[in-house]
Amino acid sequence: MSKLERRRGLLDAVVFSGGEPTAQAALGCAMRTVRRMGFLAGLHTAGMYPERLRSVLGDVDWVGFDVKAPFDARYDLLTGRYQSADRVCESLRLLVTSGVSYQVRTTLDPDHLDEPARETLQRNLRKAGAQATFWQTCRLPPDS
Repeated sequence: MSKLERRRGLLDAVVFSGGEPTAQAALGCAMRTVRRMGFLAGLHTAGMYPERLRSVLGDVDWVGFDVKAPFDARYDLLTGRYQSADRVCESLRLLVTSGVSYQVRTTLDPDHLDEPARETLQRNLRKAGAQATFWQTCRLPPDS
C-alpha cells in the first residue's frame, strides 16, 4: 500500500491478475481499497470462480476475460478441470450483464485451437451476448 501511496498521480489503475485473482477471498477488499485511494481497478480473470466474480463486479472498472476454448468438452480437457466450461459460461454471463467494460481474449495455441474450434468459440460468445474475442498470439519457447 505504501508503494501505491507514492505513485498517486503517476498511475491511473491497479490491475489484479494472477494466477487467478478470483481465487483470493480478499480480492473485493483489495479492489475497494485501491479505488478509495483514487485508482481505477482492473481485473484479469479466466472466470473459474463465478461467485467471487459476482461479488467484485461492483468494485471493478474493467475486466480482461480469458476464454481458452469452445464451451464444450474441449474446455475441460484443456483446463484439466471437470465442468470448467460451465463455470466460465456463468462468469461470462455475469460479466456481459453487469455493464462493466470488458475485453474477451483468447490465446491462439495451434495445438488446441484450429480454425473450426475458433469458429465454434465465436458462435459460443455471440450466443452468450459477448463481444467477439481478441485473438492473442501464442508465443512458444524456442526449440532447444
